[in-house]
Amino acid sequence: MAAFTALLCVACLFVLSACEPIPEPNQIRGVSGDRLKTVISRGKLVCGVSGELPGFSFVNKEGKYSGLDVDICRAIAAALFDDPNAVQFRNLNAKERFTALQSGEVDVLSRNTTWTLGRDTASGLAFMPVVFYDGQGVMVRKDSNIKAIADLKDKDICAQTGTTTEQNLADQMRKGNLAYKPVVYEDVNSTFNAYQSQRCQAITADRSALVVRRTRLADPENHEVLDLVLSKEPLAPAVGDGDARWADLVRWVVFTTINAEDLGITSKNLTENLTSANAEIRRFLGVDGSLGKDMGVSNDFTARIIKHMGNYAEIYDRNLGKDSDFKLPRGQNELWKNGGLMYAPPFR
Repeated sequence: MAAFTALLCVACLFVLSACEPIPEPNQIRGVSGDRLKTVISRGKLVCGVSGELPGFSFVNKEGKYSGLDVDICRAIAAALFDDPNAVQFRNLNAKERFTALQSGEVDVLSRNTTWTLGRDTASGLAFMPVVFYDGQGVMVRKDSNIKAIADLKDKDICAQTGTTTEQNLADQMRKGNLAYKPVVYEDVNSTFNAYQSQRCQAITADRSALVVRRTRLADPENHEVLDLVLSKEPLAPAVGDGDARWADLVRWVVFTTINAEDLGITSKNLTENLTSANAEIRRFLGVDGSLGKDMGVSNDFTARIIKHMGNYAEIYDRNLGKDSDFKLPRGQNELWKNGGLMYAPPFR
């Protein structure tokens, strides 16, 4: 009888445990399961950025933020609130950025972050569409006689810790059986300052970052970015895993900027396109259909984004391209029909 009672208790415990609700992944990681509702109720977006990389996210002495990553945040705010300034920016270094997103401290991470499998799974992040296709490079002084990866043997090389660049450098040097000394810092400014003060003979980072930061060196003409690419670096915003509604919103905000360029819609010709007879354009801008409403936001969310921020070309040009100080060619960041990788799924 005692054995039967014990067996019955075990069975009851099994049934009770089986009936316990299984927590969603986002609940396990402490991230709200309805971030869209939370952000709308709050009345502003909290966006994690670097704040230290001109062209992507940079805050000047007056406290004004600018850059491609910043404009992605503003585009989300424009979609939600018809106000691109309804954003609170949070500066995060490479080491702390993922924790801030996982804990719900920020709603979205828009911080020149490389999309990798490990970050997309083990780190509990959900990556959005790529906003900048990049590759890792190396910058050296012109009088260093360093021209190729083999010339980095036995050199001190600066890199930012907690980044894919640190790992990629190790992989490339190991592949060539090349000894070197990594000189790493958590802060991007400290990394480039160390290079400027000749603490290291070379510095590695995303090629775009090297080109941009080279212009800020005391003697930019004495430095060059080598003609080599060490890795693929698809830079993309990310949100916490397990919240499909919020991920959908951020994803389609990015796609809006790309699709607007594809359709030839800009901040300057938006008004005339709102009265277009073209069915695709009318659906895209929310004049017809219910794409926005079906996602839980205003039906004209795409028009709001374009009105305030422009299409992808406008965002790129003012921050990194022809209208910026950097004049970076678009290269892989051209539209698909112009030989690039930028492509948005259909809005239907």
